[in-house]
Amino acid sequence: EGIAKFLRETDPKDVTPQEAKFLRLIKGEETETKASGKNGSGKCVMVSSNLRRAISTCAIGMKDRLDRKISDDKILVLQELQEASINPDAQSIAPPFGKLVASFMDSEEIKNVYANQTDARLNKGNKELKSNGLIRMKAFCKMLFDGDGRNEENNDKNGSIVLANYDNVLCTGHSYWFRAFFQTYLPRNFQHVCKTKKIVNGGLVGFTLCHTKVKTTGEDKYMIDPSSLTVLYGGF
Repeated sequence: EGIAKFLRETDPKDVTPQEAKFLRLIKGEETETKASGKNGSGKCVMVSSNLRRAISTCAIGMKDRLDRKISDDKILVLQELQEASINPDAQSIAPPFGKLVASFMDSEEIKNVYANQTDARLNKGNKELKSNGLIRMKAFCKMLFDGDGRNEENNDKNGSIVLANYDNVLCTGHSYWFRAFFQTYLPRNFQHVCKTKKIVNGGLVGFTLCHTKVKTTGEDKYMIDPSSLTVLYGGF
């Protein structure tokens, strides 16, 4: 609820231009923030790990945005964002591509979000034994730039949101996963607390993820622009 209060009470006019850009995207406002070389809408799509604590966090934090019932504005649930841990609480009980069920402890309002404002058509279910955090991070980056969710034919047959159609992503996940993401995709010689400490619960951090291909091999390469890294709420 701290996130919801922060977003509700923070006027983009009272912060830096970079912070204002991220805040408008998070709130689901129309922007002209498009990625170079992409044909997306400039809008910001919400995505979440397939663990219920992440989905519920998104539902609570984005309450005002979800209450506006923006057309096709749902929480897209992805296995790729599942926590990078072997602990029992890092395992997902959500069935592959199936209906999501909220916890019995969740409020009726949150249960309603699960029922009507989530999209699980790209959720592959619990992570495979052979999977690891790096594999899923690379897969997530690839989805952002290639739009290769489940597959193109099934992905959009009912007008479902496709990540490649969006230039901006509001990603709800797990602090250990995000720390590993920063360690992997920020330049090695760039020093920042995000490489050693985890985001606090309910923290908000914005950044720009860049993509290129190696000319000789065609290999995909991803990097966070260090100048774009912006702590919005909570910190590390």
